[in-house]
Amino acid sequence: NNNNTGLDFSSTFQGTQSYKSISWAAYYLSLLSDSICSQLCIGNGTCSCFDGYQLRKDGVTCDDVNECITGKHNCIFGQVCINTEGSFRCQREIACGTGYQLTDKDTCEDIDECASGTHNCEPTFFCRNTPGSFRCHPKDTCTEGYFQDAAGSCIDINECLVRDTPCPSGQTCVNTIGSYFCRRNTVTCGRGYLLSEDGMHCEDVDECRRDNVCGIHGCVNLQGSYRCECKAGYTFNTITKKCEDINECRHYPGKLCAHKCENTEGSFQCSCSMGFKLSHDGRNCDDVNECEANPCSQECANVYGSYQCYCRRGYQLSDIDGITCEDIDECALPAGGHVCSYHCSNAQGSFYCTCPPTGYTLAPNGRTCQDIDECATGTHTCSVSESCFNIHGGFRCLSFECPPNFRKAAQGNDVSVSLRCVKACQPEDFNCLLDPVHLVTHTALSLPTFRDLSKPEEIVFLQIHTPTLPSTLRTADISFEIMPSNDRFSFDVVKRFHKDMIMGVVRQLQPTTGPKDIILEVAMNYGNSGVVFHRNIVNIHIFISEFWF
Repeated sequence: NNNNTGLDFSSTFQGTQSYKSISWAAYYLSLLSDSICSQLCIGNGTCSCFDGYQLRKDGVTCDDVNECITGKHNCIFGQVCINTEGSFRCQREIACGTGYQLTDKDTCEDIDECASGTHNCEPTFFCRNTPGSFRCHPKDTCTEGYFQDAAGSCIDINECLVRDTPCPSGQTCVNTIGSYFCRRNTVTCGRGYLLSEDGMHCEDVDECRRDNVCGIHGCVNLQGSYRCECKAGYTFNTITKKCEDINECRHYPGKLCAHKCENTEGSFQCSCSMGFKLSHDGRNCDDVNECEANPCSQECANVYGSYQCYCRRGYQLSDIDGITCEDIDECALPAGGHVCSYHCSNAQGSFYCTCPPTGYTLAPNGRTCQDIDECATGTHTCSVSESCFNIHGGFRCLSFECPPNFRKAAQGNDVSVSLRCVKACQPEDFNCLLDPVHLVTHTALSLPTFRDLSKPEEIVFLQIHTPTLPSTLRTADISFEIMPSNDRFSFDVVKRFHKDMIMGVVRQLQPTTGPKDIILEVAMNYGNSGVVFHRNIVNIHIFISEFWF
């Protein structure tokens, strides 16, 4: 032990097995020097490690070698290798039995329960250790004529039984508590014997000949007794001397019958659960194909031990008997309202959809109602001066006229369903010239009856492309408003910006049940400082259908 370093060499080398290539001097010098090595310095700045360690790539630090993984241990069969710091140890793999403990030498030694006080002997008993266990012996002993049982009680010894000849010939041994005495013999015959006619000895009784003791079974006479030769399915009871039935079902559970076993007198009988029948061997059970009896109203699938009824499309199995197939009323189902666009009619095993009598036709999917475009098919009744406008479930004959002081503007391809009227004042008509309205437009729109209007529905987009506006309007404040009418509160218009465009979006706010025709007058105002100096009017002719589709 070096007092300067505070290192104890004896403790430093614990757990290592050998040091073949490392000297004590090298280790001692590595401790006294200012070495960077974690264990040994062998000179010239080179580090090394003890046996059981290996040098890291940094050339300084030593890591423990797991000999159990690398296979560099010498544990034999029945032992398990346990890695330790710098070494390893072999430990017995199989634990010792009850009453033994494993020693440091990996051997099993007996546990002395008496010395360790781990026994359970009563205070009136003393403990005696045995290999792997212990015995409790009573402290008090019994007097002659008695023996002590495991509980320490004194039990009388029947000397007449335990001794070979307790009494001389011609005398009978009579046991007493703690002793016995001998009594002169008198001829007494036991069971199975009768006293001879001279009264001097006992003769065997042939029970097989005298009494029908075995019944239907065979009988064999024995000295002082008899034995019954029992038939198959019976066993002889040596106490009652009778042939008793063997309960094969209880003696061989699960081995005689595939399903159920019922004991019978001298034999047994097998039976099967519902859905099965007894096979030819009388023991196994075969599946019954219940479908052969046609128990189901439509389709039947045999399964092991039972059967399952199922129905064709459009039917469902009855909850009452599980056999009958009942028609499914698809129209009455929770989703029945969405099966057909208009009306659903139930049929056996199916359903069919119908549409309103006019204005609609059934789509190829058999569920959706499609609008008939009377204007395109030519089935409308509009005159030559009127324009046909198709709406949901019908059509309208439209004829728009410009108001006074306005004239029709040049139209594109949509002249049949819209009209643009530009201002055309008469000379010196100052009221007309001062009126800010410069453009009146008529347009038509067909809408269904919105069933679910949880949020505003955007129906019309009025777009103003600002770069194309005249210079007088380009710097104006643009606003949108719905002119007073009976339905103005069911609609509104909001202003939006998108790239170079200003949009007025007309929205429906409240549900409106059709059929209903509405004229919505929307104004596009151009003004400065709150004064409107230019206005365009858009008359939107809205035709709301009676239906949602």
